Amino acid sequence: MLKVGFIGMGIMGQPMAVNLLKAGFPLVLFNRTKSKCEHVATLGATVAGSPRELAEQTDVVIVMVSDTPDVEQVLFSEAGVWHGVRQGMTVIDMSTISPRATLQFSERLLEKGCEMLDAPVSGGENGAREKALGIMVGGKREVFDRFLPLFQAMGKTIIYAGPSGSGQKTKLVNQVVGAINLLAMVEGLRLVRAAGLDAEVTLRVISSGAASSWMLTNQGPKILKNDFAPGFSIRLQNKDLMLATELIAEVDGEYPGTKLVSSLFAEAVRCGLADAGNHGLINLWREAGHQGSAKVSGKA
Repeated sequence: MLKVGFIGMGIMGQPMAVNLLKAGFPLVLFNRTKSKCEHVATLGATVAGSPRELAEQTDVVIVMVSDTPDVEQVLFSEAGVWHGVRQGMTVIDMSTISPRATLQFSERLLEKGCEMLDAPVSGGENGAREKALGIMVGGKREVFDRFLPLFQAMGKTIIYAGPSGSGQKTKLVNQVVGAINLLAMVEGLRLVRAAGLDAEVTLRVISSGAASSWMLTNQGPKILKNDFAPGFSIRLQNKDLMLATELIAEVDGEYPGTKLVSSLFAEAVRCGLADAGNHGLINLWREAGHQGSAKVSGKA
């Protein structure tokens, strides 16, 4: 059985690590804030003192952190994974980061004989907990095939997207479509309120027809409950749209929807909404009579 290292015990990383343990994989953890490892450690994982130490103890290293600089730090800092890997190992980056940086990181790891897969995920906190994530994987096909059991322990829809960087590019397409759908949901619910309609009834009706979407059925009810706890935060949505904008600049062309949602999420961050769930975008337009108490840190 492969011994797995897992770096990043955030909202997504913790339940993903738990599912790997449930599938029988021996697990070694690292997180900058060590206390965040405690829950998974009580289930049988061990905790390493650094990314380098984790790599020295394992066969494959999974990284699940926030952004491109975080991945670079984990991999290539003085106590990073790169210093602990050996010939035949693999790093699987399940963060959402720059496709261009992914290629650079992959090339550096190959200097040590270490393969890399980019395998970002979709499905949010619930998908991570329920082992229902969508996982889109870039890298060598034979390496993907080798680690398919790992992905199956964490996700439901697992696709091989193509060579290195393809997983990240696929994820950015996903983020563009998801953000535009989210804006449509937010605009619809704003119109419901402005028109004086029963929000719950209207949401139920439009969720059953052609206008339905994952955003509408999963995030719409949270807005009605005034629950803005971050399964996926505005800060991270903004980061992903910035990465998508960089990709668009490389391929050239007009993408007006992406431009619009990118500007709105950037504005939400500037307005202090960064730590709310991405459906908290609606709070950019909350009228005084509808303010209520937005729950960010807890569940409704």
